[in-house]
Amino acid sequence: MALQCGIIGITSVGKTTIFNCISNTKGETGTFGAGNKANMGVIQVPDPRLRELEKFQPTEKIVPTTVEIVDIPGLVRGQTEASSGNRFLGDIRNTDALIHVLRCFDNDNLPHIDGSVDPVRDLENINFELQVKDLESVEKKIQRLERAAKTGDKDAKHGIEILNRYKEHLSNFHNAITLNVKPEEKKVVDDIFLLTMKPVLYVCNVDEKSAATGNAYVDAVREFLKGRGLEPLVIAGAVEAEIATLADETDRMEFLQASGLNEPGVNKLVRAAYEMLNLQTFFTVGPKEIKAWTITKGMTAPQAAGVIHSDLERGFIRAEVMKYNDFIQMGSEHKCKEAGKFYIEGKTYVVEDGDILHIRFNV
Repeated sequence: MALQCGIIGITSVGKTTIFNCISNTKGETGTFGAGNKANMGVIQVPDPRLRELEKFQPTEKIVPTTVEIVDIPGLVRGQTEASSGNRFLGDIRNTDALIHVLRCFDNDNLPHIDGSVDPVRDLENINFELQVKDLESVEKKIQRLERAAKTGDKDAKHGIEILNRYKEHLSNFHNAITLNVKPEEKKVVDDIFLLTMKPVLYVCNVDEKSAATGNAYVDAVREFLKGRGLEPLVIAGAVEAEIATLADETDRMEFLQASGLNEPGVNKLVRAAYEMLNLQTFFTVGPKEIKAWTITKGMTAPQAAGVIHSDLERGFIRAEVMKYNDFIQMGSEHKCKEAGKFYIEGKTYVVEDGDILHIRFNV
């Protein structure tokens, strides 16, 4: 599935450093950023279940699932009126979710664009820029619907009422995603792709000594987000960048432990972003390949089959299903069958995270 996360933040917060840790491509880093062009990459979703599956089914190749990642150029307050700001907003509009990196470290060699380090201020500045653009989009649609209402369009009047609620919400410096509306009412804004409708994962980028425990900047962010029911991730971007350069797993673990960590913070970031996008994983298992596949939660077996290949969805007959835990416990497909843990499912079956599927089809 072509799903995409965007990394955003004020300029010089360490976005590209974190992008380089998790992506298959590397962006240029510099004192004041690397220009105004987005970096595109793909991240592999860490999943230890793949190696566990290999223990019971030897295979030629293991293929993890992936999510696209975009390192969006850092924003400067008021920049959205310029062409570079418009590109920034366009890059955000094309994403499914956002990773908002906040600077939570001091570095005299990397001066902050606003003269001081204040992650809550930075967060509010970017929110403000996005809210302003969303407000413009809402007002333009209200104008369109007002013209339609004059011609007798009954749905237009109801749409205007909903849009005015969004207008008031945004005018009070709230993101569109936090407005309490019914699912059918939300459809009114689907066609204007509101920037603040996207789910956001906040990441506090800290120095090495704060990697395990955080610092006062992180505490301020936590306090700010608490009322919104959100908890930031804490990552030491510079440390993660060094770890990413180590090829030997033992060296990586020693480096992590020296920093008070038990796994790379970027692994937590990738998993959190995957969860934020409402995604889950199913597996196909065989001697040629063990592969993880990405689907949206709630997808049926035919829809999951379509992620593998459109022919499998079109000619879907049934899905043969084993649960991951059952397969690991039993040790083979044959033993799963003997234990009654091998299931035949039809078109209405909703795939669960960790399902091992074999699709029967005919086209």
